[in-house]
Amino acid sequence: MPSDQTDVLADVDAMLRDVLGDFGPDAEITMDTTFRDDLGMESLDVVSLAGRLQARYGNSVNFALFVSTFDVASVGELTVGQLVEYISDSLAKAPAAS
Repeated sequence: MPSDQTDVLADVDAMLRDVLGDFGPDAEITMDTTFRDDLGMESLDVVSLAGRLQARYGNSVNFALFVSTFDVASVGELTVGQLVEYISDSLAKAPAAS
């Protein structure tokens, strides 16, 4: 499983495009892209993203725990980069599969 931020960003980019379906195919998703302002994500989109993260990374990445570390105002400003860093860190700390 990739823990390199470039690989994780590519995974998250693909998941976001699947979730947001109508997001411009030529629009770039970067580490600075915000979920609310740039992507226009709504609650259902976030739930769908959480499900995709669970399917991809299993229990190594706990999206609910990650989001719970932010207050309500901060969640609205959450960036793709913050999520990518959390995923990379979580995967790096996860026990190796045997």
